[in-house]
Amino acid sequence: MKEFLVHLDGGERAGLRLEVAIDLAKRFGARLTGLFAQAESNAPSVVARRASDGLNAAADRISAQFHKALADAGVSGQWMRLSHGEPGFVVAETAFCARYADMAILGQWEQETSRVPEDLAEEVILQSGRPVLVVPYAGEVASIGNSITIAWNASREAARAIHDALPFLKGAREVTVLAVREPDAPAPAADLPQVNIIEHLAAHGVRAKVERLVDEEIGVMDVLLSRAFDLGSDLLVMGAHSGSGLRRGSGTRFILHHMTLPVLMSN
Repeated sequence: MKEFLVHLDGGERAGLRLEVAIDLAKRFGARLTGLFAQAESNAPSVVARRASDGLNAAADRISAQFHKALADAGVSGQWMRLSHGEPGFVVAETAFCARYADMAILGQWEQETSRVPEDLAEEVILQSGRPVLVVPYAGEVASIGNSITIAWNASREAARAIHDALPFLKGAREVTVLAVREPDAPAPAADLPQVNIIEHLAAHGVRAKVERLVDEEIGVMDVLLSRAFDLGSDLLVMGAHSGSGLRRGSGTRFILHHMTLPVLMSN
């Protein structure tokens, strides 16, 4: 990974996301792009699609913080900001900018403190074509990628997530693959090819163990979060499903709302 993009705004957790992004840029010897994108709170400015004085002030403050942090850390980077804060524009342009990075770093949405549209992280994951690391809105993030949990269901999205996360997996101290199925899920047919995700990871130099769990009561996504907590994981890797109908992306959305650790998602 040689190009990271970190989303920044005037919110309380912008500083933490920047710390996480700088740590990753130093680890991988990568360049870091800081993107200021924030929803406008001034109604006339939204209609006019023009940045208000408040939005400009927030951008200037975060820009100074970004450049100082990079200089202090000795990390190369560049600064970008969106021209205004109309919510649809913020979502679309953040997803567009993420396509020019190897990974985007965003924050989890929180009703009281977030200054971006609620669907920003989800839409960037689904529309950018790039892996997205989502940082929780609560708690400290001391490190990322020492103990990794992979949510594996053999889907296209899960396979994509594993390969996007390989740079992290290769450096992890511990990797656990969790396969969770519902009690009434049919067993795999005996005549199917006997593929093995652990062997595939081993071919890439990743030593992993597998746990196969049955969801008896609380739901698959809760099982994933609960077991990742029990394992002491500092990163969850999983595919993001767009789906269709009333349950469109329901599992992805559940994790984005209830995550308790950083999550790397790919679609």
